[in-house]
Amino acid sequence: MLNQMSQSEFTEAIGSIFEHTPEIAAEAWRSQPFADVQNLHQVMAVIVLKMSDDAQLKLICAHPDLGSKFKMAEASVQEQSTVGLDQLSATEYDRFQYLNQAYKDKFAFPFIIAVRNHTKDSILKAFEQRLLNNLEVEKKQAIAEIIEIARWRLILAVSG
Repeated sequence: MLNQMSQSEFTEAIGSIFEHTPEIAAEAWRSQPFADVQNLHQVMAVIVLKMSDDAQLKLICAHPDLGSKFKMAEASVQEQSTVGLDQLSATEYDRFQYLNQAYKDKFAFPFIIAVRNHTKDSILKAFEQRLLNNLEVEKKQAIAEIIEIARWRLILAVSG
C-alpha cells in the first residue's frame, strides 16, 4: 500500500515515524518500491545516518524527556505508557526529572532510549550508565536509539 502512495500521502502516513521530522519520510519515498517494512526502515535509517551533524542534533532535540508531563507526540505518549512512565510515583517522577536534567546539562540534548525494549528499572540503569559517556559516544547512541524507536513505530503503523 505504501508503494502506491504519492509523496504527500506517504509523508502524511508515516511522517511521524521520526519525531517531528517528516522530511525523512518524504526523502525515503524516493527509494520506492520497498520490499517490506524492514527495507523501508533500512532506507530511513540510512537517511538519518547521512544527515548533517546539525540535522541529527535537531532530530535528537525533537524528542521529549522521559517521564515528562509536558505535551508530546502521541507516539511518544504511547511508548512511554508501555513501561508505566505515565504513572510514576512522586519519587520516581523526581528521579526521572533529576536524571533528565543531569543528562541535558552534560550533553545539551534529551536522553533517548527505545522504551519498548526496556522496563522502568532498566531505563533508570541506562540513564546512569550513559551519563558516564562522552558527547561523541552519546550522540551516536541517541541516533541508534532513535532508529530503533522508528523501527517500532513503523511496524505498528503498518500493522495497525
